[in-house]
Amino acid sequence: MDVTIFGSGYVGLVTGACLAEVGNNVLCIDIDPKKIDLLNSGGVPIHEPGLEELIKNNRDAGRMHFSTDAEAGVKHGLFQFIAVGTPPDEDGSADLQYVLSVARAIGQHMETYRILVDKSTVPVGTADKVAAAVREAQAARGLSVEFDVVSNPEFLKEGAAIEDFMRPDRIIVGTDNPRTAELLRALYAPFNRNHDRLMTMDIRSAEFTKYAANAMLATKISFMNELSNIAEAVGADIEKVRIGIGSDPRIGYQFIYPGCGYGGSCFPKDVRALEQTARGLGYDPQLLHAVEAVNFRQKELLFKKISDYFGGDLKGRAITLWGLAFKPNTDDMREASSRVLMESLWAAGARVQAFDPVAMEETRRLYGERADLLLAPDAVSALDGADALAIVTEWSQFRSPDFALIKERLKSPALFDGRNILDGRLATAAGLTYVSIGRLPLIPA
Repeated sequence: MDVTIFGSGYVGLVTGACLAEVGNNVLCIDIDPKKIDLLNSGGVPIHEPGLEELIKNNRDAGRMHFSTDAEAGVKHGLFQFIAVGTPPDEDGSADLQYVLSVARAIGQHMETYRILVDKSTVPVGTADKVAAAVREAQAARGLSVEFDVVSNPEFLKEGAAIEDFMRPDRIIVGTDNPRTAELLRALYAPFNRNHDRLMTMDIRSAEFTKYAANAMLATKISFMNELSNIAEAVGADIEKVRIGIGSDPRIGYQFIYPGCGYGGSCFPKDVRALEQTARGLGYDPQLLHAVEAVNFRQKELLFKKISDYFGGDLKGRAITLWGLAFKPNTDDMREASSRVLMESLWAAGARVQAFDPVAMEETRRLYGERADLLLAPDAVSALDGADALAIVTEWSQFRSPDFALIKERLKSPALFDGRNILDGRLATAAGLTYVSIGRLPLIPA
């Protein structure tokens, strides 16, 4: 099938590459000529395991193309995927200007039936606004061409997005037109062969499902972080508690790992957007507000622990950070806990020595060159001359470090495990002071 993807960011590129991989003809449109030039020259603007090779293979096979020509995009595909950003507005609500801009462009150029597929995470009621924008653009041309708007939310985890798309847990299609549902079913058939994962529902329910899913997962994380703080206060070990409650199938082990807060492009903005939607309708979403408040406080926890360890005096000290991305297998630093920690350390007069396997360039882009930030070439070099080490992102390569080497390189033998990924007994046996999230304190050997 012929498919057009508006937006060559994270969702758009993964969607386009995976649809091309199963034989569709995909044209990706973006307004940023630098991004399109990069894609046409063999580069990829984001880090996602396996994506660069997948795009290259399908570009070389002639199934995937990139352009800034919106008119060509509208003419190309029966399916017009809208996969542009919906950044938070000042009040936390989702900014729909890019979504509606694409809708108007489609209305300005469409000549035959098209299916507009909302892939971006959008508030309930967005499909109505998209349809209105298309009709308005058509009316300005004196035309009335048939079209349908579909809500088809994405459920992609950064770092595992290709696997999530190719082997989805569910495919949700929100539409009021049975014919359109069957066309989407045909498009997704290659990803739906083992058993039927495609669920059809009304458009508003589909739009709401994405927000509900992210809010539920964010709630599990914040609730576990709340428990970790209580466990620390009462003298319980949250890791043992986690295993105890996770064994209950009604709770499960996913998303109950305590740490220094969640980040990324989805959970923070989606919780806020859902909260704003509710408030706009006169409903006070107390739990959603608490989820966000707990997460904000949790992001400040590592700094507090480091500051307390040094008696509140961090001026002139150097703190090593292992991990800068908001999670492993991505270079995304949006709402990352590392940013809160770094900025708090700087405000206290400390220097930061950091390493991340893939997010170094993103850190340079965000913060530029500054005297109180050293981006080290590797994890070990980042330790040299530092007063303490904080693990902020749970990259695999940080899970089994040389504790003796860490103690040797650090001025103060302190290790702050912001993700509870290390065996504190091994750390203390090597002579380190091991500080974690919600676990029982251990005394160095």
